[in-house]
Amino acid sequence: MASSASVASTVPARRRVLTHATEPETRFDRRLSKLLHYATEVFYEKGYAGASMRDLSRASGMSLSGLYYYFESKEKLLYLIQKETFTTIVERLRERLETLSDPEQRIRIFILNHLQYFLANRKAMKVLSHEDDVLQNGFGAEVAGIKREYYRICVGLLDEFKRERKLEGSSRLAVLTLFGMMNWIYTWYNPRVDADAEEIAGRMGDIFLRGVGATAARKKKRKKRSVN
Repeated sequence: MASSASVASTVPARRRVLTHATEPETRFDRRLSKLLHYATEVFYEKGYAGASMRDLSRASGMSLSGLYYYFESKEKLLYLIQKETFTTIVERLRERLETLSDPEQRIRIFILNHLQYFLANRKAMKVLSHEDDVLQNGFGAEVAGIKREYYRICVGLLDEFKRERKLEGSSRLAVLTLFGMMNWIYTWYNPRVDADAEEIAGRMGDIFLRGVGATAARKKKRKKRSVN
């Protein structure tokens, strides 16, 4: 952790991080992006609890004082990694959904968008999965808000699909099951033997959508039995 003097000296830097988030990429932004890449590598190798700012200093080749110019704490690093990841994936998803109206295809694009991003950023995926509840106070609340938005988008897409097909069943259970399938892919995916993101997304989409339909079919059968 930084001393109180170090933290105080980074207040202008924190403002710069927030200001540059909405402006065209600058030298500051490029350096920040590289540091987040190194931080992801360090957290991936050592875990958040086991990693230190000195580890990041060694990995990035930047002095500790230089790091504290950008970040006042290790928690700020994890916050920025999570915020950048989830913001990027939500923005990409919204862009892709704009061109589609078919409910099934919209769900399939959701799955493809998720897998394409995380298979290209598997180390970040592990960090996000293992350090899900580390962030506290405002950092944690902000990231949790982005995650809730992402979850609600998926629930909305499934609800559209169910209305079109006249299906019933818990959207919450189905969506959380889908995230379970997608989020743990980094534990087994091997690019040398496994298919690419597009093919895996297609197969996962088949499993998920057939499962949703099968749940509705079972409910109808139970209703018929109870009537008879």
